[in-house]
Amino acid sequence: MRIATSTIHADAVGKMMQAQTRLSRTQNQVATGKRVQTPADDPAGSVHIIELQRQLAATSQFAVNGTTAQNRLEAEEQSLADSTNVLQRVKELALQANSPTVDAAGRNIIATELRTRADELMQIANRQDPSGEYIFAGLSGSTKPFSANGSGASYFGDSGSRSVQISSSQRVIDGHSGYDVFLRVPAGNGTFTTAPVAANSGTGTVDTGTVVNPAAWVADNYTIRMTGAATYEVLDGAGAQLTTGAYTAGTPIQFRGVNVTISGAPATGDQFRVSAAGTEDVFTSINRLTTLMASGATTPAQRAQYTSSVESILKQLDQGMDHIETIRSEVGARLSAVDTASGQRDDQTLQWKQALSTLQDVDYASAVSTMNQQLAGLQAAQQSYAKISQLSLFNYI
Repeated sequence: MRIATSTIHADAVGKMMQAQTRLSRTQNQVATGKRVQTPADDPAGSVHIIELQRQLAATSQFAVNGTTAQNRLEAEEQSLADSTNVLQRVKELALQANSPTVDAAGRNIIATELRTRADELMQIANRQDPSGEYIFAGLSGSTKPFSANGSGASYFGDSGSRSVQISSSQRVIDGHSGYDVFLRVPAGNGTFTTAPVAANSGTGTVDTGTVVNPAAWVADNYTIRMTGAATYEVLDGAGAQLTTGAYTAGTPIQFRGVNVTISGAPATGDQFRVSAAGTEDVFTSINRLTTLMASGATTPAQRAQYTSSVESILKQLDQGMDHIETIRSEVGARLSAVDTASGQRDDQTLQWKQALSTLQDVDYASAVSTMNQQLAGLQAAQQSYAKISQLSLFNYI
């Protein structure tokens, strides 16, 4: 069989081009450090590489989400701590105001500071996070949530909260709405509230009461009425008599699973309300105390009303601080979850990067050795072709 000279040349050039292609691919691997340049280099490995790269990209976004959530939660935690400090100072002022040695001028001074503390609390409630969104506006992050009104504050946010994904299987809520933090505070002792009727003429005061048997409590609006200087009756919301008894100052009156203690000397006909608890926002509590400072508690009956009111507000301030501390503990738990997720992401990222390196990265020692062999082979082929291409039968004639 005869082989044409052109075929010999074409075959030689083709093989040199193939050798050049292999050498170029090896050189690219050495230059980039990547063994797999295209899916054709390792089809099965390329599938795993793409999946690992996708997981790493998702983890990177989770890390950004986690940082954002952490910054927002830390801003909320500081705001809650500052709110507790304000309420603690308000409580100190209430205790000071409840002293019989404080006169009208002293109460005016206390009222002035109370208004300042109310403004301070309003500023805390309207704080913004590092991204400029209002912390306590719920899902309405661009809306200033609180504004002062005649009785306390108006809320313009919503009750929603955002859930942020910080890992492939975990989400965290990055805050609380102002409604949950400042407005939804249980009133009284959390089960019921107590208060003297404004028309009382005696010096009886009433405490905030306690629940001794929750199962026996029935939510209603009850009235303790003095039927004499030393006797009382308890009426339900419909006016039906539940119980009667002899009154002894400081001795609890028990009905429907609760204890209510009246002290002092109430007059015949004086009444004390015991109502199912609702909620009272912290701004209203401070406003009630501020308004109370302006009352002229001069007569014994007025002083008794004043003392009962202050005691009620003190209990409400305790409820407000307890409520905020409960939310603060939730924030702490969420920050802990974010921190734990961050550590888990770091571990996963390291594992995935190691797996990706095993599949994708080049073995430099092997690649350089292969490149040198391919280069030597290509050079030998080029030199051989240069000589063979010059051979001709005319050289032998």
